[in-house]
Amino acid sequence: MPGHQPARSRRATERKGDLRERAILDTCEALLAQKGYEAMTVGDIAEGAGIKRGALYFYFGSKQEVVAALVARTVEHLWERSRVTAQADDPRQAVATAMRRTVELWNEHGLVMRTAIDLSLTVPEIGELWSHTADLFINAITAVLERAGVEPGTAPEQASSMARALCWMIERTFYHASQASREELLTASSTCEHIWLISAGLTA
Repeated sequence: MPGHQPARSRRATERKGDLRERAILDTCEALLAQKGYEAMTVGDIAEGAGIKRGALYFYFGSKQEVVAALVARTVEHLWERSRVTAQADDPRQAVATAMRRTVELWNEHGLVMRTAIDLSLTVPEIGELWSHTADLFINAITAVLERAGVEPGTAPEQASSMARALCWMIERTFYHASQASREELLTASSTCEHIWLISAGLTA
């Protein structure tokens, strides 16, 4: 996870440091909802986490680093919850489970994920995290398509290219739906799931 880790000489306080880092990230997520990324300051984050501004710099060097660490924590949860996409033998089950768990994460952390998308082009660290996460999902979607009988390869009608298009379609659809309501997220999920199943030839 991005950020400055406590020095080895501070092993005795490592647990306390972990709790403080969690408090910093939790505060950052709350402030994104209250103020937004641009208005939020390092001082705001430190105050919300119950520490002095100078103490925050022991963990993170800037507001961008705090947000990057928050994004890293969130995408780790996203991938862990959706890992079954790459593991389930039944493609239909894999698609349904992946979409359900993606809805859960967007409901819980949609603001963080929208912030990651918004900053991915201007903050390299966040851009790399988000791109790496997309690659993991593209690989997982590719595996599902291939298990469903889609030909492997990178041609437009083959699994890898189709998976890439599906991944970015899902991201953009959820991005917009998450700004509306939980009901819109469910509708978006059902639509994306249907398109994924059509692409895999699993609607018959």
